[in-house]
Amino acid sequence: MIGLRLDGYDPDLHHDAAVAFCIRARDDELFSPRHQHRKGQLILALHGAITCEVENAMWMVPPQYAVWLPGSLPHSNHVTAGAELCFLFIEPAAVVMPERCCTLKISPLCRELILSLARRTDPERAQMPTQRLIQVLFDELPQQPQEQLQLPVSGHPKIRQMVETMAQEPARWNTLGQWASVFAMSERNLARLVVKETGLSFRRWRHQLQLILALQALIAGRNVQQTAQMLGYDSTTAFITMFKKGLGQRADPRPVSDGPGADPRPVSDGRVIASPQLKRPAPPQSVGRPARRETARRQVPYRPAARRRAAVGFPSA
Repeated sequence: MIGLRLDGYDPDLHHDAAVAFCIRARDDELFSPRHQHRKGQLILALHGAITCEVENAMWMVPPQYAVWLPGSLPHSNHVTAGAELCFLFIEPAAVVMPERCCTLKISPLCRELILSLARRTDPERAQMPTQRLIQVLFDELPQQPQEQLQLPVSGHPKIRQMVETMAQEPARWNTLGQWASVFAMSERNLARLVVKETGLSFRRWRHQLQLILALQALIAGRNVQQTAQMLGYDSTTAFITMFKKGLGQRADPRPVSDGPGADPRPVSDGRVIASPQLKRPAPPQSVGRPARRETARRQVPYRPAARRRAAVGFPSA
């Protein structure tokens, strides 16, 4: 269950500076209705993805990312089937965090700190090692870079209809003219409505929705070609360009191992994401007198003495 209480656990009843725990969703998708917490909440996606709707915006949380929800902010959650998530709850005055909801790109160090805190038992949370871990975590969290993984939405019925329909059939509904015909209004008036309700042009708003849908499809197991076709792209290259421009990375949201000894994991195109770095053994050292270096002799063409002297500037004899 995702919501204010998780298996009977209410984080707001605890007054620790930070508490964390991990959960795994069931095999079917989960939806948590609108709720809120007194504490600030960081939702870290370990596997799968979660989409939060906050303040008329949808926030996508793929692996390697987390969404930050300030305390007392109403939100709802949609979790993909089998997703693994980690929740971090922070007292409002414990650390300076963004005042608005945002998506953070979590570093490997910050991720491991959160997971380590989630493994601590109740008696361990009061001990000094845990308190030092929390302090290091509080030093790292404000330094995590923010990413634009939100889709502005609105309570306006036309905007809601566009979001729901385009999410179901993204390849079919691509142009502003199509929606203008559906709503029996001019393209100019519809374009003004989209800007008024979302703050973005229809083109930018559609690309942001496509980015979120692409992340969901890639996380679900679709390859790049299938995802591009699902979104209506005629060219895979055009889709990759859109994805890289929006996220600054290639279209493969799976986490990359940071350790040099990680098991190699092949991706769809046959490349290896991470593999051990094997050092070439040094050649054996020779014992005794070192071998004489062979130097190449310069071949000088034969010239008579007079010609050789003239060539270097001496007067002929």
